[in-house]
Amino acid sequence: MNCLHDNQSFAFASDNYAGIHPKILQALMVANGGHQPAYGADVYTIALRQKIKQLFGEKAEAFPVFNGTGANITALQALLPRWGAVICADSAHIQCDEGVAPEHMAGVKLLTIATTDGKLTPQLVAKQAYGFGTEHRAQPAVVYISQTTELGTCYSVAEIRALADYCHQHNMKLYMDGARLANALVAENTDVRTMIADTGVDMLNLGGTKNGMLQGECIISMCADAHAAMPYLRKINAQLGSKMRFISAQFLAWLEDDLWLSLAANSNLMAARLAASLAGIQNITLTRKTQANAVFAVLPAAARTRLHHQFHFYDWDEVIGEVRWMTSFDTTAEQVDAFVAAIRQAVAKS
Repeated sequence: MNCLHDNQSFAFASDNYAGIHPKILQALMVANGGHQPAYGADVYTIALRQKIKQLFGEKAEAFPVFNGTGANITALQALLPRWGAVICADSAHIQCDEGVAPEHMAGVKLLTIATTDGKLTPQLVAKQAYGFGTEHRAQPAVVYISQTTELGTCYSVAEIRALADYCHQHNMKLYMDGARLANALVAENTDVRTMIADTGVDMLNLGGTKNGMLQGECIISMCADAHAAMPYLRKINAQLGSKMRFISAQFLAWLEDDLWLSLAANSNLMAARLAASLAGIQNITLTRKTQANAVFAVLPAAARTRLHHQFHFYDWDEVIGEVRWMTSFDTTAEQVDAFVAAIRQAVAKS
């Protein structure tokens, strides 16, 4: 097949734009030989389950799935009673970026809370954690957080522990959308045992697609009550891969020798370089602190238009002219510098 795109192109729209790390491609080649049992009975998925236990603790159970939305839906269903509701930030991914999938497919009600930085606290959760036992109100049963948040912020270990404690005191579960968990671990300089198992997170989605993998996420359950339901929920949500070995093999290579953290470290470092380079440019205002691999800024409308002709990126809040620029595992310093130069030129011409 002929290459249909410029393989030297780069963008700052999303880490989903990036390709696949060579070690992940090699893992797929290794797993491709011969035949293996289907639907997760293969040796790679069995090995992945053991690897997840080593990282997250013995009570952790791994369920590889295809994508993040499917992971969120399946996990929330496993944690929720039919009459349950999910408390989340008003900027949460399940609220803003998954269409009506949580409501339509998972059949849950979302109880949203306004935040300034995308993060929930026990005090904020308390605004929606009421009406327990009242049949006229959807029962708050799960608190959803994402790491990192949609606004690029990271929860600290102490903040996660406080949320988990609050949830459990009120008979609720804490679910983490970890689509960019690796970026948060690097930013907070900690490990998964400390951030997840020791804090009391009940279930999470470990995301690899945004950080060097071809495709695949992994639901990790620390909640024994949910383990029995997960295989059936994964099936009815069309998230059970027949050739699961190719998802599991990617994760094994991704986790080996902390590759996932190295890739996240690069994307975080490149975002920090981008933010630092923009700090001195007139007519550009950084609107949020850069903690992981997202940079938010406000710049003139004419400059945004010029840049859009050269690069892919998202207008985040068109009312105030805010944009979001994302770096990826394969972003280079030269690419960041070229982008900064283009920004300077666009702003100067505007």
